[in-house]
Formats: sequence, C-alpha cells, structure tokens
Amino acid sequence: MEELKIIECPRDAMQGIKEFIPTTTKISYINELLKVGFDTIDFGSFVSPKAIPQMKDTAEVLKHLNLSNTRSKLLAIVANERGAQDAAQFEEINYLGYPFSVSETFQQRNTNTSIEGSLGRLESIQEIAVKSNKKLVVYLSMGFGNPYGDPWNAETVLKWASRLNNEMGIEILSLSDTIGVSTAGSITSILNGITPELPNAEIGVHLHTTPDTYHKKVKAAYDAGCRRFDGAIRGFGGCPMAKDDLVGNMPTEKMVAYFTENNIRTNIDNGALERAVQQSNYVF
Repeated sequence: MEELKIIECPRDAMQGIKEFIPTTTKISYINELLKVGFDTIDFGSFVSPKAIPQMKDTAEVLKHLNLSNTRSKLLAIVANERGAQDAAQFEEINYLGYPFSVSETFQQRNTNTSIEGSLGRLESIQEIAVKSNKKLVVYLSMGFGNPYGDPWNAETVLKWASRLNNEMGIEILSLSDTIGVSTAGSITSILNGITPELPNAEIGVHLHTTPDTYHKKVKAAYDAGCRRFDGAIRGFGGCPMAKDDLVGNMPTEKMVAYFTENNIRTNIDNGALERAVQQSNYVF
C-alpha cells in the first residue's frame, strides 16, 4: 500500500496569532514535533514581516532545530522569488511551498499579484528550487470553493492543476480548503476528477474543518486515494489572508486517531505525539 504522509503545519497554526510567540518557544515546540514521525513539518515562511510578522524569525528558529535524529523533512512557505532565494540558502530545508490560488481575488490578497503573474513567479521559484536541490509544493488555494464570487468548479481546479503539473513539472500539489467550505462530497468529486488525470503528481489535501466534520473529510479524501494529509495539532490556525474569521486547521491528533482506529499505518509515535500536544499548551 502507498505510504501515508502526514504533514504537520505549526507555521499555519502560528501565523495568524497577533501576539508574537517567543523564538525560543517556537524552537522548543518544533523540536518536539521532530520526534513524532511526521513525513514533513511546515515550520516557517520566508515572506515579508509586514505581511506575516509572526514568521519574521523563521531563519533564527531554523538554526536551533535538532535534525540529527528525525525522519521529518522541513518545508518553508514562500510568496515570491526573493523569499525563495532566502529559503534556498538553507540546506536543512527540503521543500519550498507556494500558495497558488484558483481565485483571482484571493491571489491578489495573498500574494499581491494576478493568477498569470503568479504563474510567472512560480516558473522562477521552480528554477530556484531545482538549482538548490529542493522540491516545490504548490498549494491550490480555494481548491474547494471561494467566498468572493470568482468562477469556481471542479473543471477550474483540474485546469490549473494540469497546467502546473504537465507544463511546469510541479510534482506535488496540495488542494487547500482555505476557508473550510469543503464537504465529503466535494472532496470526493475534486479528487476523483484530478487524480486519474495526473498520474505522475502527488496530490495532497490541506483541509480546514469544524470539530464535528473532520472525520468525514478525512474519510472522503482517503477513500478517494489521497495519501498526503496536512494537519495542525489541536486544529489551531487558518489563513490570515482570507476572511476575517479564521477556520481551524485539520486537528492532527484526531486525524491520526482516525487512521489508527481504521488500521491505517501512519508511522507516527503516539507517545511523542501526545507529548507534542501537551507542549502546544505553552505555545497557543
């Protein structure tokens, strides 16, 4: 069976918190996460501190991470070529993540450029990633709908996913439910439409959810063949560049519990996960 990949996203959990989290607190927390067995940790971002002030210390945090005994790889979010160049200097970073929106309005809000402008940026960022021996993960923001009235349907999502994979050679695409509007039905529909069309792409989901709908969403994605899942411990976080009210992330510990209960191997050390959940009390 294809390996299940769980990506923990403390960056997403922290970035919307207005009060600055001390750098030492971030370091301690992420070092605890590195012991759990996640495939990847989305640990920080190289973006303008004016846009996301909480992440201004990402480079400093990175210096103090203990990577000597972990299976987890590191991912950093970038929003333009400058951020990609900054992130690419660090050998410890394995993945660059870029938010590409299928909503014109949200692309402008999130990265201050149009969809076409975003494609141009992506070409440059992909070149930087390849030259620095890193892989690019592109998040298809508003992948399950948007609140702005922009055209959206499954065909739109497939069109952009196909262009990114087939024309630009981007191998990892993560469908992002930026504002929590996905349902089990829409998750099934979108994944069933994309996955068979892009056999060479790794398709993941970055779902936002309410506490009572997470299991339906996880089940729908897994049953549709998805094997890459983003989450954040205790469901903290959301997208500060979207609407004013943040929709919680997929709670990692509940997602792991769902997989465990259904005899789906996760490679997670449950004891270490429990300790990380306890450590999160000192962060959030």
